Amino acid sequence: MRQGIHPNYTEVTVVCNCGNKFVTRSTLQQDELHVEICAKCHPFYTGKQKLIDTAGRIEKFKNKYATEGTIEDKKQAGEDKKQAGEDKKQAGKDKKQADEGKKQADEGKKQADE
Repeated sequence: MRQGIHPNYTEVTVVCNCGNKFVTRSTLQQDELHVEICAKCHPFYTGKQKLIDTAGRIEKFKNKYATEGTIEDKKQAGEDKKQAGEDKKQAGKDKKQADEGKKQADEGKKQADE
């Protein structure tokens, strides 16, 4: 090993924000190393890790791939949606026809008044 090119490898006391202290070796030129999180307070190692459901991803997945109901139920639900859309279109057409009939009646009254 060449002399003078390697850093000193000394003992360092690691101090966590939770208060835990332990000794390790490092090339750091200080006696203490301050860290924010250690094995005693990290959620992964303590078993207190929580799964965070951001934006309802788990619920979306469950709804999308739910096995509740049979294929026939899903087909029926699709047909019901289609029928509801057609009913809505028909209601719009009926309203349009009623409006046109009203216009014609108004025009007929105007012509009769003249």
